[in-house]
Amino acid sequence: MREEIAFYQKNLKLSNNLMEIYPSIEADTQEEFLLILLKELYEDRIEKRRLRNLNSAGFELMKSLEGYDFSEVRLPEGLPLPTLESLSFLNKKENLILYGAAQAGKTHLGIALGVQAINQGKKAVFYRVHDLIHQLEAQDGKKAEKIHKKIKMADVLILDEWGYLPLHQEGARILFDIVSSCYETKSIIITTNIEFGRWKGFLFDEKLTAAIVDRLVHHSHMLIFTGESYRMKHSLIK
Repeated sequence: MREEIAFYQKNLKLSNNLMEIYPSIEADTQEEFLLILLKELYEDRIEKRRLRNLNSAGFELMKSLEGYDFSEVRLPEGLPLPTLESLSFLNKKENLILYGAAQAGKTHLGIALGVQAINQGKKAVFYRVHDLIHQLEAQDGKKAEKIHKKIKMADVLILDEWGYLPLHQEGARILFDIVSSCYETKSIIITTNIEFGRWKGFLFDEKLTAAIVDRLVHHSHMLIFTGESYRMKHSLIK
């Protein structure tokens, strides 16, 4: 009988945990038993999907909004803290620009928002800008296609270290294509310590820079990080 259950479980694509779930169910009627079983199978599937999305997001470290210190983050008028934490900007396909000094907590917040999005059932992908461009410039067309598909399927794209390293012409064009493909279809979160006026310094093309700024800023909120480097503040070397 267990073999038959396993057969139907596999072909109906039910949870592998089915055999562990149903023996513990207590119910007064068959309908109640079925309802509890289906509910637990559904919750099990949702949790597995959440873990898959976390693993595939590309986060180097997991971060959380819990306990995050916003005392040195200046939020825009249209995005108070409760609204930011609710991630309602994702439903509106709005972008966030996290601007401030290096190591001021921008990457932490970007990742934490991505993790929060995944916990809400959405998909997030995280790349350092230079790493993303390097991967897409490789000759492996299948790998590039896979990356583009991953970005397309996401609800939010997090681009870390925007402008930290200069891009050549082809890299800047690839970045423009990515931003354009996301425009009004998903949210982008970027972390940068470079003000808009200096973006041409790493994109090397005035028209391309203007086009990227135009697409990013159109539906954007800017969060300004006013604090000093977290690592310097907590350094053991004084």
